[in-house]
Amino acid sequence: MKTVLLTAFLSCTLWVLQAQNSNKMENNQQDSVAITQALENYYFKGIYEGNVNTLGQIFNPSTLLFGDVKGQPYTKTLDQYLDGVKNRQSPKDSGKPFKGTVISINVLNSIAIAKVHVKMYEFNYDEFLSFHKIDNRWLIVNKMITDVSE
Repeated sequence: MKTVLLTAFLSCTLWVLQAQNSNKMENNQQDSVAITQALENYYFKGIYEGNVNTLGQIFNPSTLLFGDVKGQPYTKTLDQYLDGVKNRQSPKDSGKPFKGTVISINVLNSIAIAKVHVKMYEFNYDEFLSFHKIDNRWLIVNKMITDVSE
């Protein structure tokens, strides 16, 4: 009798654990899709059009940006970054090529990191974008950028 109860208990425990892991994988996939959509609809679109209102929808107001461009250190607050986007000719208006590509997304609970590639003007940027899920929305909280050869 003890063996039957123990077997039943272990079977139920394994079934619950499998269901929880399946649910986690589903949530991670749903979150990855949500982040990809946010990148396409707000980040890439905002950069391409030079639209700071669109870009502002994907950034947390306290986001900081770091990296290097052409070997020079790059450090900006979100306001400085958005001001630069606002005051430059957008890739759309310049007629020059623009392409944003999501390379990878890793999600863990309410945080995520996305690696993206942005080609615009004469630059090829690899970027690491840190996300945090706040009020059920994925927002960029940190941007790391470097230029790379094609």
